[in-house]
Amino acid sequence: MVNDKEKKGFWKEFKEFITRGNILDMAVGIIVGGAFTAIVNALCNNILKPIVNWILALILGTDSLSEVYTFLTTAYTTDETGAQVIDLANSIYIDWGTFINAIINFLLIAIVLFLIIKALMRVQKMRDEAKAAIEEAQKKAEEEKAAKKAAEEGTSAAAAGVSAADATAAAPVGPEKKE
Repeated sequence: MVNDKEKKGFWKEFKEFITRGNILDMAVGIIVGGAFTAIVNALCNNILKPIVNWILALILGTDSLSEVYTFLTTAYTTDETGAQVIDLANSIYIDWGTFINAIINFLLIAIVLFLIIKALMRVQKMRDEAKAAIEEAQKKAEEEKAAKKAAEEGTSAAAAGVSAADATAAAPVGPEKKE
């Protein structure tokens, strides 16, 4: 049995977990991911997959991939006209069309995600390069400013040094000898 102290510790930890910023980021990611999934599924199911199915149907010679089966056990029924038709509900079969559609759907989603991630990585790389260029320009500007300041201080020090040298050369250094 769980005692009251452990319950309070659990709820305290749970409250800390919920109030952390990471949980909010995760919630936003899940919501945006759900919306993104809807967009990718709409693109794949309504635009790309019909085109691919049409091409495959031309190759396979059927109206669509939904008609591509391998029957292991076939059950027949009669329709309204008295013709014998395959009863899919009671037959045992391999539904190749559904399998091929699942593979196509996976590949299309993978390609779309790859292209989106590649574009985002390119944008991130451009952003990093721009940031590095800005930092390099700022560093260069600071170095030029420091060099200019040093040059200004050096010329005033040099001018002061020349004046001191002139004064030292004009003034006698030690006692003069008289001859």
